[in-house]
Amino acid sequence: AGTQPRPRSACVDAAAQAAPGHATHTSSTAASSFPAMAPMPATVSHEVLRAPVASDMETCRQNLLDVVGQRHPMLLAAANQIFSAGGKRLRPLIVLLVARATLPITGMPDLDEKHRRLAEITEMIHTASLVHDDVLDESSLRRGKATVNSLFGSRVAVLAGDFLFAQSSWFLAQLENLEVIKLISQVIADFADGEISQASLLFQTDITLDRYLDKSFYKTASLIAASCRCAAVFSDCSEPVKDAMYAYGKHLGLAFQIVDDILDYTQNAETLGKPQGQDLASGNLTAPAYYALQDPSTSKELSRLITSRFVEEGSTARALALVTAGGGIARSLELAREQGQAALAALSCLPPSASKRSLEGLVEYVLQRLF
Repeated sequence: AGTQPRPRSACVDAAAQAAPGHATHTSSTAASSFPAMAPMPATVSHEVLRAPVASDMETCRQNLLDVVGQRHPMLLAAANQIFSAGGKRLRPLIVLLVARATLPITGMPDLDEKHRRLAEITEMIHTASLVHDDVLDESSLRRGKATVNSLFGSRVAVLAGDFLFAQSSWFLAQLENLEVIKLISQVIADFADGEISQASLLFQTDITLDRYLDKSFYKTASLIAASCRCAAVFSDCSEPVKDAMYAYGKHLGLAFQIVDDILDYTQNAETLGKPQGQDLASGNLTAPAYYALQDPSTSKELSRLITSRFVEEGSTARALALVTAGGGIARSLELAREQGQAALAALSCLPPSASKRSLEGLVEYVLQRLF
């Protein structure tokens, strides 16, 4: 799956992964080619990051609440639950920041309505995928609030997710841009690929780093990468700049997913909004488990616990301890930082602006969730 690779350009040479594609991802072997991260404030606040597009984000929020309309009261109630359940709306934020950061390159005076609609489409697709994920995982909480399936049942939740996918597809068609339609349509296919890949790898202790990164791309980075490129398309940017924005979104998305996977091991249930170690207990082996399985001091016992599917009392807690002891957390953090550095490198072609500073700050914002 995936769009055809495009030629690498000087604009993203340092990132090494400019072209759309799923096969390769930055690893520690390439880390030395990236510049060190620019100094960031001790804490990067969401409010500061969204300041350049604050009014655009408010318009996006209101439009999302109006999406369902008045024809479907049950779906409207479900949508209100979805879109009022908190969250930072990072995906539309990234789209709008990329849009504003690329405007000076081509001399466009302001955002096009297509930029704004793209931001809404991105959040609708993301939200639809979360609703379906909660059904598959039988989750009762997300971000500390009740899920749609726990309130309205799985049937309504599936229909709500389907509706959002359908509505986003209709809005996508109205954009009348074939490149954008192809990119975003591929994202929806990638979600399914990611879920199938994850299901096929459950409790498989021979998982490779490449397969983990591919799965992470499908689940998280594909949407961010494609929407960043699409924002540059609507800014009438050149091919090298579009490639660079894709690379930024791809590596930022991978960093985000790696951090998410680390948090499953390091945060308590109250903070995380789900039981600690839930991914591991369900057989979903992510970066921390992968690295601990490579460590000779922990691999044998950890592999035994995983293949036994944690049937012994206390085996999940023991596995969590082994992952930490085997360097799984520390090495995963290093991997996330490498992805963050690659994302920063891809921004080098953008002129200075408040929006570019926010795009840079988003990298630190993603990583600081761990601290």
